[in-house]
Amino acid sequence: MSRRRLTFTALPIVLAVTLAGCTTTAVSGASQESTTTSVVSTYEGELTADAVLAANEDATVVQDDEWSAADAVDIALSRDTATTDADGVEVADATVTITTAGVYRLSGDYSGSVVVDAPEDALVVLILDGVDMDTTAGPAIQVVSADDVAISLASGSVNSVADAESYAEDAEANAAIHSTADLTITGSGTLTVDGRGSDGIFSQDDLVVLSGDITIDAADDALQGKDSLLVEGGSLAITAGGDGLKSDKDDDETRGYVWVSGGTIEVDAADDGIDAATDVVVTGGTIEITAGGGAGASAGEESSSKGVAAGAVAVVDGGALTIDAADDGLHSNGSIGIGAATVTIAAGDDGVHADATLDVHDGEVTVTASTEGLEGVDIVISGGAVDITADDDGINAAGSSTSSGGGMGDSGETLLISGGTVLIDAGGDGLDSNGSLTITGGDTVVYGPTNDGNGALDANGEFIVSGGTLLAVGSSGMAVAPGSSSTQSWISATASIAAGSTVQIVDSSGTVLAETTLPKSAASVVYSSAALTDGATYRVVVDGTAAAEVVEGTASAGQGGMGGGAPGQGGGRR
Repeated sequence: MSRRRLTFTALPIVLAVTLAGCTTTAVSGASQESTTTSVVSTYEGELTADAVLAANEDATVVQDDEWSAADAVDIALSRDTATTDADGVEVADATVTITTAGVYRLSGDYSGSVVVDAPEDALVVLILDGVDMDTTAGPAIQVVSADDVAISLASGSVNSVADAESYAEDAEANAAIHSTADLTITGSGTLTVDGRGSDGIFSQDDLVVLSGDITIDAADDALQGKDSLLVEGGSLAITAGGDGLKSDKDDDETRGYVWVSGGTIEVDAADDGIDAATDVVVTGGTIEITAGGGAGASAGEESSSKGVAAGAVAVVDGGALTIDAADDGLHSNGSIGIGAATVTIAAGDDGVHADATLDVHDGEVTVTASTEGLEGVDIVISGGAVDITADDDGINAAGSSTSSGGGMGDSGETLLISGGTVLIDAGGDGLDSNGSLTITGGDTVVYGPTNDGNGALDANGEFIVSGGTLLAVGSSGMAVAPGSSSTQSWISATASIAAGSTVQIVDSSGTVLAETTLPKSAASVVYSSAALTDGATYRVVVDGTAAAEVVEGTASAGQGGMGGGAPGQGGGRR
């Protein structure tokens, strides 16, 4: 079988992250061919689109220059019959069967089905040019045998297909358009797919959408390529009772991936918006996903309602991705990389969740609603702009296999901020690590909790600041300051601060080093910057009035403050 690789624009590799022992067990979906052997995938490459795609098997696509519409032979559909002069086409029992390679132009209304049963090395192209198919028995279009098949939507044409309203549980084909061969959809016309009985469009091999104006309404999964699903362009409007976009090949770690490189996609799915047994890669396009009714809905315990779900790796390295999900917004059982993309998420659970590494090296990540904003075992933010709103922790490094089950000891997780801008509004801990918390660069502002059971900053292991700027305000009951291994100066003070107040950090000469207006009340302030001087005295000024005076490197209670300081951190900067 020929392999024709879709090309993409190479993106800069900003940060190399190695995943040691990132193991994932992917579970096959219920539809189509079930697989009992699950793939165990260990990805040890960089969390960029280039690297992840290079590790996968090439997908097959029928490009438009591989065939000519001038070679098309006509098949005129009429109710339950059809007429044609083409060799290799049989018409019987409300079924058009194509048995040879070639280009075929279909037009007319039809209550039967079109079947491709060609040799295994055949390329078959179906041009839909004003087709309205409403089939009551099985798929409307079914590919039984061929090498590659393309469905081309003729310019200016309006086409629709609908299949049976139900299928037997052991049905070999249960989609409005079903293919056992590689399937490409192209053209500039429109296509409406009504998957009444189960799926919308399904390929047992690779499914590629190059172009077209496509609307799919499916009882179960809308658009599924078992080996892979690629969307390069076009406009897709998808409503699914199951998953929106899906690839579920779970016995081959180089397969079972979804790649979106362009187009406009709108998904409203009862389950996951995009679901891949292995990888989800986004390098372009505009994607809007509603999963499980959105962040305000209740996700069922036995169902998955994630915006994006990847079994191994999820990489968003371009384009715009907007998610409103009842469960996690962007989820991977392995790792996640976010590059030059715009990602906006409202989630009923985690905004972005990785079972291994979570790497943000560029782009814009905005989580407008979540339980926890970003969560992973090892979290690295080296660039881009991150804006998190969370009911619980803003950024949480947790879930290491060495964790002792929620104790206060260092269980090995890491949270590193080395660049970019980070803004957090958290009801729980702002920056939280069950292991170490390290800040070496970037600009970080944390509006932490108002309850004393959490803190703006929290680390079970070392908390080190050696660069960048940090301003963290929150409650004082669990307030912590940078540890003794920090090489950049810091101050920590307590003071009673009302919501809406303007807080300033002022040096002895009256120079304002930092200023912010609080969205909620606070009782502690931690600030670190290269502008601070070792051993100098600074004031925390609230609405023009000094609320605390503190010596650099020493935790201090302010005037009218709630006491506390920096429990468990001890000492000052060294």
